[in-house]
Amino acid sequence: MPMIEFTKMHGLGNDFIVVDCLRGEYVTELVEATVRLCDRHRGVGADGVILVLPATDADFRMRIINSDGSEPEMCGNGIRCFAKFLFDTGLTTSTTLTIATLAGMIGAELTVTEGKVSAVRVNMGIPRLERAEIPMVGAAGRVVDEPLTVDGRTFAVTAVSMGNPHVVTFVEDVERFPLELYGPLMENYPAFPRKTNAEFVEVISPTHLRMRVWERGAGITQACGTGACATLVAAVLTGRAERTATVELPGGPLHISWGADEHIYMTGPAVTAFTGSVRI
Repeated sequence: MPMIEFTKMHGLGNDFIVVDCLRGEYVTELVEATVRLCDRHRGVGADGVILVLPATDADFRMRIINSDGSEPEMCGNGIRCFAKFLFDTGLTTSTTLTIATLAGMIGAELTVTEGKVSAVRVNMGIPRLERAEIPMVGAAGRVVDEPLTVDGRTFAVTAVSMGNPHVVTFVEDVERFPLELYGPLMENYPAFPRKTNAEFVEVISPTHLRMRVWERGAGITQACGTGACATLVAAVLTGRAERTATVELPGGPLHISWGADEHIYMTGPAVTAFTGSVRI
């Protein structure tokens, strides 16, 4: 079994095992080992594994595997960690990057402090709002405050794709909301053929939203970047928020803006926890 070098990183507590795979080595082995590596008792422990790969149409390509072995289209916290890893390890000297993902091309602008990346502003692209784009079963059109009955309880949900699917529900007290019950029920609800991420959101003010998340393939996490973006979009569509707001997550805040160009911009930190090596 090969020994590989890795960097453990997190964005607001949403944590990842990042591996340089630019030479194309051990990609298949890492994908197959992800569940074991992410185990918090018997492995390194993480919400997912991020592979740094070469790209032909971008500066680099990011591939992420969830802790359950599934592969999502994108990860907002992950892409900030990805960008920081590239710069801090000397794989690039540029502070403006294009990154290829399964959700399309993503642009990132790096803030560098004392030679290290301290924050990353990511152009998350234009949110996709048509039901078929989520994807979600049902009549054509947008899903905005639409009733959805889950386990006998009816919620008003808004569906947004940030390259990956999200269903956003506004609640009065997000801390008391039983996320561990309704999160997996939402993720696996039959109307979502590719499953979905589920965000539950409390409106503090039009510029301050508090969110908890159940991530598809990972469960409850400390933060979700694409989920924070979807949350702002849903709040704007339902008249609950302005187009720029702070989205507060258990792991900390993200600054989200829905620009005049219709692109979503996410700004937040990325942190290196430690480096190590592990057999796969």
